[in-house]
Amino acid sequence: MLSGSDTGIGHALAKYLDSLGFVVFAGVLNEDGPGAEELRRTCSQRLSVLQLDITNATQVKEAYLTISEKVQNAGLWGVVNNAGILGFPADGELLPMSTYRHCMEVNFFGAVEVSKTFLPLLRKSQGRLVNMSSMAGGIPLPRYAAYGASKAALSMFSGVMRQELSKWGIKVAAIHPSGFRTGIQGTAEQWDKQEKELMENLPADTRQAYGEEYLLGLRNYLLHLPSHCAPDLSPVLGAVLHALLARRPQGLYTPGKGAYVPLCIFCCFPLWFYDFF
Repeated sequence: MLSGSDTGIGHALAKYLDSLGFVVFAGVLNEDGPGAEELRRTCSQRLSVLQLDITNATQVKEAYLTISEKVQNAGLWGVVNNAGILGFPADGELLPMSTYRHCMEVNFFGAVEVSKTFLPLLRKSQGRLVNMSSMAGGIPLPRYAAYGASKAALSMFSGVMRQELSKWGIKVAAIHPSGFRTGIQGTAEQWDKQEKELMENLPADTRQAYGEEYLLGLRNYLLHLPSHCAPDLSPVLGAVLHALLARRPQGLYTPGKGAYVPLCIFCCFPLWFYDFF
């Protein structure tokens, strides 16, 4: 079972696992949306599309009951918590509290809710729990205070679950991809709304401290963000597949160019050097 299959990594992963012969339960935010329709059209009969807003406890429970009925005593082999949101990338002081809360609600609390709900099925199969964190969840990156904090919480949750669930043979992995071009970058309309909220709530002294030129540059940074992201998602798909199938999966995967090096510098060098880097 995987969440966030409407677009991006989740959408590609649903298709990839289906092509390999998996029985896939693809959770989507909108079961009538174009992503869900494409999965129904292009994938095999093994794939089931489920309405799953992970911030909605009722929908999570309904997805659990639907899947329980289908797998019965066999249990469920894997849960991939992939659904996530980015939020407007800006300095932590500039971000409204609503962005922090929304990131935590989806990226952390939603994933925890799904994990706790589906663990009885994973226990039956001694299966796998795979959490899609981020490079920003392992190292501090400027302009990602809200997103990074929510993903760091998810990574810590993964580590604790890895230790606690091992007695039942359940293996837990966190994926920390570097920048990939996915649906998480959002649409122009979404950014316009978030940018408007950010600008309208800035106190005058904060606006003056940062300057209008810098604030306008945030939109420019956002527009150029996809050009710095890799279009080929195969390293992430390969990492998830390994986490699901390997006899001894890694606790942490860092797929993508540049994901491992900054983590090494952060862990092995003085903090002033990492900050300078």
